[in-house]
Amino acid sequence: MPLNIPNYLTLFRIALIPVFVLMFYLPVTWSHFATALIFGLAAITDWLDGYLARRLGQMSRFGAFLDPVADKLMVAVALVLLVQANPTMLLAIPALVIIGREIAISALREWMAEIGERAHVAVSSIGKVKTTVQMIAILLLLYHAPIGPLPVYAIGVVLLYIAALLTLWSMFVYLRAAWPLLTDPSSQ
Repeated sequence: MPLNIPNYLTLFRIALIPVFVLMFYLPVTWSHFATALIFGLAAITDWLDGYLARRLGQMSRFGAFLDPVADKLMVAVALVLLVQANPTMLLAIPALVIIGREIAISALREWMAEIGERAHVAVSSIGKVKTTVQMIAILLLLYHAPIGPLPVYAIGVVLLYIAALLTLWSMFVYLRAAWPLLTDPSSQ
């Protein structure tokens, strides 16, 4: 297992998950701020580890595997906790769309890699935009409190729905790219 700075950042992001959960449930007034801070730190390290891996030439198979796992774990945990804290359809629907898409696309990528066609479902620019909007939405939902007249939570909900729509769009893009292989009678 090649341990380098990008991989340490990814492992750090995974190690933040139990701390994040603990802070979420702490019965203190600053827990919203703490969880938002931890999630923000995780989001920054998600960007930073990829940047450093490319910049320092430290890309590895281990990092390529672990980075998306760390990202999806943190997002799924945050969404589950947010829905648990506010169990309404308002949050449940976009959370289900986002988590469901991640499961479906992960399975698609695994299958495509198995048949040697992984490049057909490589990360697209729409996926990067979706991830950015999703991270900002979750950060605002975690922070929760208004900032002056700015309704942080409401903005977070709107952005979460935008992220869910981008999630569906990016899933469509991936499925469209893979469709010829999925429906090829010779691969049955």
